Amino acid sequence: MSRVLVVDDQELLRAGFRMILEQGGHEVVGEASDGVEAIDRALTLLPDVVLMDVRMPRLDGIDATRRIVARAPAVRVLALTTFDLDEYVFDAVRAGASGFLLKDLSPGDLVRAVEVVARGDAMLAPQLTSRLLARYTLSPDPGAALGGITERETEVLRLIARGWSNSGIAAHLVLSEATVKTYVSRLLAKLGVRDRVQLAVLSYESGLVRAGETDPVE
Repeated sequence: MSRVLVVDDQELLRAGFRMILEQGGHEVVGEASDGVEAIDRALTLLPDVVLMDVRMPRLDGIDATRRIVARAPAVRVLALTTFDLDEYVFDAVRAGASGFLLKDLSPGDLVRAVEVVARGDAMLAPQLTSRLLARYTLSPDPGAALGGITERETEVLRLIARGWSNSGIAAHLVLSEATVKTYVSRLLAKLGVRDRVQLAVLSYESGLVRAGETDPVE
């Protein structure tokens, strides 16, 4: 069971998310209707996960995410958006969100996404990953260095950036899943980033992965 704070400016959606999450075994410890309330309740309640709407009045989900992560690093943020090409979602990831999803996801996918984020992993909506990251990292950032990582770590990083799971990476590279998890931990430490989402962003920014690349079959 994870403790979840639900943040959305629409009461009906908050009620729907609450019902889905509680039926899925999670505990909804509170709700907020805008970014200001989200910050206050996140810092007071210290939930495992904040389910964060991106577009809200007074203070949007991006700024709220940035402030929550800065002051309570253990709180994970899962950003939600209505649109499949929403620049605000990418900004939310850069602000420290541990993932992003579309609001039209199934109830089961929402429950699983919260579980994934709560245990410290990241959740990337497959239909958004390459399209969204590629749109906002068309020109590699020379400051986004990947120095100090090995050839094998680079292979793992490339697949993470394409949205592959640990099990898929393990099968493709003929490694155990435990070994892949070790590589992921090393990459996080070496590159000084928070989670898999940040690894993916850095991969696109550095030019390691580019728009239009063809994935090997997972």
